[in-house]
Amino acid sequence: MINLRRAYGVIKLSSYLDTVGYPLTEEEINVLIINKEIPHLKPMANMIVFNLDHIDWWINQKQISPK
Repeated sequence: MINLRRAYGVIKLSSYLDTVGYPLTEEEINVLIINKEIPHLKPMANMIVFNLDHIDWWINQKQISPK
């Protein structure tokens, strides 16, 4: 059985990012979502889901080659 790590919503993602030493505000996360710069899924109109394995990869990429 595969255990998928997910965060449901921007607030949960912000909390997760704090725990891994890559803090972002809810506003910063929302801008990244709007600009399609952070991996996320939007299965329904009012739901945003973040696969934390994808987020960990994204953080690693940002740390290797920051803008």
